[in-house]
Amino acid sequence: MDTAIPDQPASAELPAQPAERKRVLEAVLLSAREPLSLLELRRVFNDEIASDVLRVLLDELRAEWNGRSLELLPVASGWRFRTRAEFMPYLERLHPEKPPRYSRAVLETLAIIAYRQPVTRGDIEDIRGVSVATQVIRVLEERGWVDVVGHRDTPGRPALLATTRKFLDDLGLRSLAELPELEQINPTLDLADAQQQTPAAG
Repeated sequence: MDTAIPDQPASAELPAQPAERKRVLEAVLLSAREPLSLLELRRVFNDEIASDVLRVLLDELRAEWNGRSLELLPVASGWRFRTRAEFMPYLERLHPEKPPRYSRAVLETLAIIAYRQPVTRGDIEDIRGVSVATQVIRVLEERGWVDVVGHRDTPGRPALLATTRKFLDDLGLRSLAELPELEQINPTLDLADAQQQTPAAG
């Protein structure tokens, strides 16, 4: 049985008024499971709205949702609605599943990759002062937060690790430049020059 969703009728008119366009954006973003990029959002309007106009509409929509239980956020992959942090404890009563807990080794490894990327496993071991178990890297890769972005041109060609857009999306960030100061996360890690080496974008 063919269950394909039919295309939008060719005769359907695009909303002309900004208020109507914002309602369309609102509906699309509220129904999306993942962040939507400007390119995807322009497709909603058959690419007849310029990106700069779309950004204005998104900023206005974001302002309209100020003070409500959901917030519209620009993240690395695009725009998304998210429940405000202060309401999460109430949602957890309905879905009491505990979020995964990560070991200190996993969190320290993630911090090193985030603030010094791209890095090799050897770089991480030099900073932490202990060997890094393969399982630690695998946990971060399976979570979608870390990926191999290349290989260092040295003997053995070790893999270079960096964080992903999903890592930024899950933290509600647009770029690595929005990461908090390292001291707020882990004051024990010795990354004196990490801030200088952090790229400006994800």
